[in-house]
Amino acid sequence: MFTIGDFARHGRVSVRMLRHYDATGLLRPARVDPATGYRSYTAGQLARLNRVIALKDLGFTLRQVQEILDEKVSSEELRAMLRLRRAELEATVTAEAARLTRVEARLRSIESEGRMPVNDVVVKSLPSVRVAELTAVAPDFDTIGPVIQPLYEELMKRLRVAGVALTGPGVAYYEDAPDGGVLIHAGVEVAAALGEDDGLRIVDLPPIERAATVVHRGSMEAVLPTIQSLGRWIDANGYRSAGYPREINLECPEDRDEWVTELQEPVVTA
Repeated sequence: MFTIGDFARHGRVSVRMLRHYDATGLLRPARVDPATGYRSYTAGQLARLNRVIALKDLGFTLRQVQEILDEKVSSEELRAMLRLRRAELEATVTAEAARLTRVEARLRSIESEGRMPVNDVVVKSLPSVRVAELTAVAPDFDTIGPVIQPLYEELMKRLRVAGVALTGPGVAYYEDAPDGGVLIHAGVEVAAALGEDDGLRIVDLPPIERAATVVHRGSMEAVLPTIQSLGRWIDANGYRSAGYPREINLECPEDRDEWVTELQEPVVTA
């Protein structure tokens, strides 16, 4: 038998929590000394304690935990619940990490206002380029990342299967979606005939007579300061934006913080 303190240490919970579980009937001690009121537990009760903690971490209330345990949930059913909860938590962590990155990008944009050197921006003409692309719609620019990454994975898989040769870097560009949101074009330069097959399109992007271009170094989740600096340069130098910038993936190592991307924003004289 364990004293309540020993049982708490082995179960990695507090004595106060065990007393609360006793009061609610969720986990009664195996024995209570009638003279002293001291609680004692058996090693076998660790199994129920583990289930209580696991179900509580799944988000169930203590009342719901008791109902589930009273229905004798099997170990396999509990493992399935835990796997589902783990997936939900991982998705939440990923989303919060992306949110933090966007907040940091906003802060860097605020801190770097007006400090971008003029010679970082180059105005040049861009020739037509042939790309293979897949498209999808994101609700807004904050949610582009989770949409465009699977698009590129699927695009590369299809091109490998089709034996289409890549002739240049990835090219992403955007449009306003007809029903709201952002229409994403995830493309890559290829040598192939024009056409469309099951959503995969081979298209020629038109030439751009004049584009203000700048190189962004780092992940695309942190691109905001570069985009806004480019916008300020365009405004300050007698130009007007003529559309969303294209993104040319010059270097894409595994570490996204090491990515190198050229932004190419079409402009006209203001």
